[in-house]
Amino acid sequence: MAEKQPHLNGAYYGPSIPPATTNYHRPGRGSGCGCACCLLKILLKIIITAAVVIGLAVLIFWLIFRPNRIKVHVTDVSLTEFNLTSNNTLNYNLVVNMTVRNPNRRIGIYYDRIEARAYYEDQRFDTQTLNPFYQGHKNTSFLNPVFSGEHFVSLGAEETSKFNEETTNGLYSIDVKLYLRIRLKIGRIKTGRFKPKISCDLKVPLSSGNGSLAGALETTKCDWDF
Repeated sequence: MAEKQPHLNGAYYGPSIPPATTNYHRPGRGSGCGCACCLLKILLKIIITAAVVIGLAVLIFWLIFRPNRIKVHVTDVSLTEFNLTSNNTLNYNLVVNMTVRNPNRRIGIYYDRIEARAYYEDQRFDTQTLNPFYQGHKNTSFLNPVFSGEHFVSLGAEETSKFNEETTNGLYSIDVKLYLRIRLKIGRIKTGRFKPKISCDLKVPLSSGNGSLAGALETTKCDWDF
């Protein structure tokens, strides 16, 4: 007959219980950029949204107002003097008639400053500042810069040879450029200032003593100079 175990105040002593095993999870390499990746995604969404909104705004503006560049033409030129002295002093008398067309139906233009410059072989020999004005919708205005006087020009041997050749032909390559400072009027809103440059490359005939021209000048379209 088995021996009875002594009473142990209700406690039971069995086999020992092993301690709970603690598992340590080592995060992978890709999980370390959580916060940075979220910020990058948010920033990317903001940039894309802003680009779409700006693009739509520009498209709507263009569809409503259909903006077009002003158009400039030289219609007539009078050159009664254009000679070069031995010390590279250029004597000149040049009158230019120009038209400036605003082709826009809903945009007016303020010409706050108009500076006309005359060049020969990239040498500027005169500058004239013209009166500012406002140009309405679908309107054509006229500019008449007058260049007269004398000015030193630094011409090399090649440029001087070309000048002598053009003197023989009675037809000179003269550039007239407009340096503008303009504002646009859209409804009641006036924009900030823009500073476009317009270049007119001309072949100008010299007037003879009896008032006739050595050659005929055709209407010349001027280009925007960026």
